[in-house]
Amino acid sequence: MWQRVNESGSVSQRIVTQIEHLLDSGELKPGDRLPTERDLAQLVGASRPSVREAVRILQAQGRLDVKHGLGVFVTEPPQAPDLGAALNHPELDIDELFSMREVLEVPAASWAAERITEAEVESLRGILDDLDAAFDADPADFQQLARLDAAFHLTIADIADNRFLRQTSHVLHDILISGMKTTLLIPGRREKSRAQHERILDALAGNDPAAAGRAARSHIRSAHRAALARLAAEDKDKRRTTT
Repeated sequence: MWQRVNESGSVSQRIVTQIEHLLDSGELKPGDRLPTERDLAQLVGASRPSVREAVRILQAQGRLDVKHGLGVFVTEPPQAPDLGAALNHPELDIDELFSMREVLEVPAASWAAERITEAEVESLRGILDDLDAAFDADPADFQQLARLDAAFHLTIADIADNRFLRQTSHVLHDILISGMKTTLLIPGRREKSRAQHERILDALAGNDPAAAGRAARSHIRSAHRAALARLAAEDKDKRRTTT
């Protein structure tokens, strides 16, 4: 069922897409174990670092579980649907959701800075490179942009090594993605977001918890302002078309 991927472009994202297809089609089910990193690299015709990065992205999304010494397994967090239903309440608005992101992701960045490894730094850097490549696609793929942006933050939550934080962050990002168009498509937002992501990554790589927390807070508040501006513009367009 495995197919070889093209080594050009974002190889890790191509592997992610292939695994997602196998998960969505049911060919890979909860509890199934993936081939070893070496075997999977041979099956898809890619390098082991590309496979490792793809697994990291899917682990951050809560779709794979890496059990050291045992392998990589398909997982389905049992509490995610209930948590999603609780958070996706009609009375919750964008301000509350971004406030919750700040509550979760600022300490996550601080905790991650205390324990991050060089390999994890490179994995995060690879996600940002994939995000840049996705921006250059014509036309831009909203789902891929949103998935990669979320993967950067969810990977940090995973590195922080708190399962509840990771699960809650995953649900919040799902709600934000499904509820509005990505703010990354706003003119100038790409450059701001990349610079803010780089500041977070630099603080993580420097094992500086305080700086990582500050950078995460600054980024979330900037994204919040961009989201509000996007929603205001969409509301203005709707009023214009109905008058």
